[in-house]
Amino acid sequence: MNTIDAQHHTALATAGWTVLPRLIRSELLDSVVEALGPSLALRDEIRHRNGVLENSAGTLHHLLMDDPCYVELLAQLSALEPIFKGYFEGNFVLNSYGGVINERDSRAYVQNVHRDIRFGSDTRRFMVNALVMLDDFTLENGATHILPHSQNMLEQPTDEHFYAHASRATGERGSILLFDSRMWHATGRNTTNAPRRALTLTFTSPFFKPQLDYARLFGYGNLGRCNAWMRQVLGFNARVPQSLDEFYVPVEQRFYQRGQD
Repeated sequence: MNTIDAQHHTALATAGWTVLPRLIRSELLDSVVEALGPSLALRDEIRHRNGVLENSAGTLHHLLMDDPCYVELLAQLSALEPIFKGYFEGNFVLNSYGGVINERDSRAYVQNVHRDIRFGSDTRRFMVNALVMLDDFTLENGATHILPHSQNMLEQPTDEHFYAHASRATGERGSILLFDSRMWHATGRNTTNAPRRALTLTFTSPFFKPQLDYARLFGYGNLGRCNAWMRQVLGFNARVPQSLDEFYVPVEQRFYQRGQD
């Protein structure tokens, strides 16, 4: 782990959050922004059909295979591998891959004070959030509120306490906000006329069930084009065999590889 990675690791372990500036190149960000509109329309149509549209404005879930740009962006996050391995003290997998389009005065559940994992441990960390800033994050357009050192605060703080003591995760487009998923946080209110967009990914210990079967969504037929990072993060090293023939194979061919604890 280099000096800069070590600084971010220390910030995660103490304050509980850190921002890595300008990690993703502009051309890839442009492609993701262009893809978000159709992705949101698809999800809104499904939510409307299934009667679950309420309080979900601008939220998107499980974007991975909507467009090649989402896969490419996940591949670019391999730059975070040393920080993640330090945080988890071992391997990890993708747990969720979502996004948020925060419009002026929009309302969605992510604007409530919340945390993304309801339990923790003094000896082990189970989940980390990675928020990719697709636009500049400013105080005016809804930069995330995050309460420093709240990873061990079991009871939800009152809104008055939270907003009085929370920091704002501002940053330039292409930056990444990393935070311990036990942190109390909330999406800020956008008071500008331009959308404030982000991708919201979470990573967990490999034995956690992902929110969607990303390995199957990505497809076993595409496994040949995965490097070691993508194979690990998509969960191909932490699969469950479904037959004795899949169970009794050489070690290197096993679904559940060593080190996935």
